[in-house]
Amino acid sequence: MLLAPLSCKVTHPARGALAVALCALIVAAASSAQTPAVPPAKPTANYWIWVGAESADLLHRVRFGPDGIEVEKTMTVGRYATETEGPHGLAISRDGRHLHLTTGHGLPDGMYWKYVLGPDTLAGQEIPLGMFPATLDVTPDGLYAFVVNFNLHGEHVPSTVSVVYTPDNIEVAQIETCTMPHGSRLNPAGTLQYSACMMDDQLVEVDTRTFAVARRFSVAQGSEAAIAAGHAVAAHGGHGEMPAPTCSPTWAQPSANGDRVFVACNRSDEILEIETSGWKLLRRLKTGRAPYNLAVTPDGRLLVVTLKAGRAVEFFDITSGSSLARTETSTTVVHGVVVSPDSKYAFVSVEGVGAEPGKVDVFDLATFQRVASAEVGQQASGIAFWRMQPGR
Repeated sequence: MLLAPLSCKVTHPARGALAVALCALIVAAASSAQTPAVPPAKPTANYWIWVGAESADLLHRVRFGPDGIEVEKTMTVGRYATETEGPHGLAISRDGRHLHLTTGHGLPDGMYWKYVLGPDTLAGQEIPLGMFPATLDVTPDGLYAFVVNFNLHGEHVPSTVSVVYTPDNIEVAQIETCTMPHGSRLNPAGTLQYSACMMDDQLVEVDTRTFAVARRFSVAQGSEAAIAAGHAVAAHGGHGEMPAPTCSPTWAQPSANGDRVFVACNRSDEILEIETSGWKLLRRLKTGRAPYNLAVTPDGRLLVVTLKAGRAVEFFDITSGSSLARTETSTTVVHGVVVSPDSKYAFVSVEGVGAEPGKVDVFDLATFQRVASAEVGQQASGIAFWRMQPGR
């Protein structure tokens, strides 16, 4: 229903300019409230993603398209019915044939798994990695998976990145990097892998051809700069050797062409943009509370940020660095994000609390509105895009 336009008239001259100003504010607010939001267009394609439910040991295949959103399939993950093994990191090979997965808990404290998508069956034997294998990414040829061993339950000592040769499910290297590495992501060429050190305030770059650390960058507040060789790993033992982290980075996300890396500072509520060629800080982007995971749109236009403690997703224009919107999620504890190949939708996993179901929220990247939501198992965490096809 359309309402008649509002107007007001000042009849008491003594109230003058103040009354006029107040009246204008009231009219503007009312007019805004009467203007209906433009509804987002319905999707014209079907999109499939996979998401893990860490506290339920479940994997879900979710479809979003012209007919809405639905959980099409649910599978149990793990070896022991009495253990909570915790599916955490998910990555899908570029050819869409394999889902690569980490479980962070259980015995012996974390495994790597590989599934053949379509029949959705295990491919080969799962293998143990380091303590709490977390985020992983896969090289463009699908041959190697790079997995950060977050070591959530151990001492604050330097941990590693595991390299898995995926055709045979064999761990071929463990690269010592830093304390509590997280957010493993490869550049588009697959030649460099980036992760962040939550306790050491570092960004670490690994050469995927040599399985060795190439460079380090300090993301500590006031000390953002390249770290010289020879100052590689600084253990944060909790006994006064190091100050508490000021950035506490949780994610390292290369740009669409690999010329920059965005680092989420979970503690200081900002994104650091680091140039890869000059290995220097370019910009700071102030965010909402506790940025956690990041994704860039394939067209290079947007940076999408999950705000773990902010119950929202924030969208940045990469060219200008401006925040375009901050949109509330359907529940609390926002976790992962992945963007469709056509740069039209962001799919976000939201953990929920306690026995509350996790959620997969879908955001339209033209309007920044939340356009769909589906319930999944408790503590929705790792999320990966599988495929898309035109709608019927």
